[in-house]
Amino acid sequence: MHIELTGEPIDVAAVLALVEDEGAGAVNAFVGTVRNQSTGKKVVRLHYEAYDAMAVGQMRRVAEEAQEKWPMLRKVAVVHRKGTLEIGDVAVAIAVSTPHRAESFAACQFIIDTIKKVVPIWKKEEYEDGAVWVAAHP
Repeated sequence: MHIELTGEPIDVAAVLALVEDEGAGAVNAFVGTVRNQSTGKKVVRLHYEAYDAMAVGQMRRVAEEAQEKWPMLRKVAVVHRKGTLEIGDVAVAIAVSTPHRAESFAACQFIIDTIKKVVPIWKKEEYEDGAVWVAAHP
């Protein structure tokens, strides 16, 4: 299991490599990127802040919960950015490997959905005319 909160750009290929496993017939990944609009406003950049120790602990707990729900889960990697991100930057990358695809899709979706609910990482959207902190689930 690999869990990371970083201020550096995320290398998606490296995250995928972390879940390589000869027993896996499926690798699933979710890559969240910074989009240029939100709720009808033009976004120019995002800023993520986190309570680092708690965020890493919570991401690990979510990954462990996924392993309990899907015991066939071979490997899990979760990497989340913090700091200022520009349009197109990768904000989060999650990769899982399993023997079969159904569990791979389900586990990956569970991890990103649960992270957005329980991990103390906050997002501020910056627009051309101001900025606002936004909820994880708008």
